[in-house]
Amino acid sequence: MRIVIIEDEEITASDLAASIRKAEPMAEIVAVLSSVKESVTFFQQNKTPLDLIFSDIQLGDGLSFEIFKKTPVTTPIIFCTAYDEYALNAFKVNSIHYMLKPFSSKTVGEALAKFKELKANLSQDSAQYGAILELLNNRQSKSSVLVYQNDKILPIRIEEIALFYIDTGVTYLLTFDQKTYSINNTLDVLEQMTSSNFYRVNRQFLVNRKAIKDTSYYFSRKLAVNLSVPFEERITISKEKATDFLNWLVQF
Repeated sequence: MRIVIIEDEEITASDLAASIRKAEPMAEIVAVLSSVKESVTFFQQNKTPLDLIFSDIQLGDGLSFEIFKKTPVTTPIIFCTAYDEYALNAFKVNSIHYMLKPFSSKTVGEALAKFKELKANLSQDSAQYGAILELLNNRQSKSSVLVYQNDKILPIRIEEIALFYIDTGVTYLLTFDQKTYSINNTLDVLEQMTSSNFYRVNRQFLVNRKAIKDTSYYFSRKLAVNLSVPFEERITISKEKATDFLNWLVQF
């Protein structure tokens, strides 16, 4: 069985490869790809048939659905995702199998068994990825998040939040009136809860469009995001993600 892994976390990709080999000793990991750009190049240049693709959804330079919109891929795909139930229902409707993170050797084995069971009936159509992407981008967002202050639980409206960020492993939010609160959600979860007005500039920051004063070029072709609210830490965007960010910026 020839398999490609699309995953931008090196440790996660290594663990997934080991779990695949444990469940399917004869499996050949043809490639481990870490970005949308690298994956598109790989599929355009390598036409050797594959049996299966394991793909993360959120990559450093965009969603993996973009790969399959840009290049024809007929290989069945198992998505590795931490997305919410609404998104998972979309995968079911479109006949795409998925595997929830964090995965284990057992869940990888179950996914491979499911693939073999459905293999005769599996078909891939790049149009369905566009449909799922549209569902994800237009899903209903929540209007508030809950924060904890001493012994109180306070609702903070999403529109009042300038950015979410991680500091020493803890997630915080900063409001436009410069109040800071800790919050018990990860940035992955918050990205799903917020609307398209927010952009995940990197693994540490999720920024509200209304909080962006301007952007400027930074070292090594990166972009620096300058906020309209005081914030000490510099927020940068990789050169790989810069184009996607600027395209998002001009949509509003």
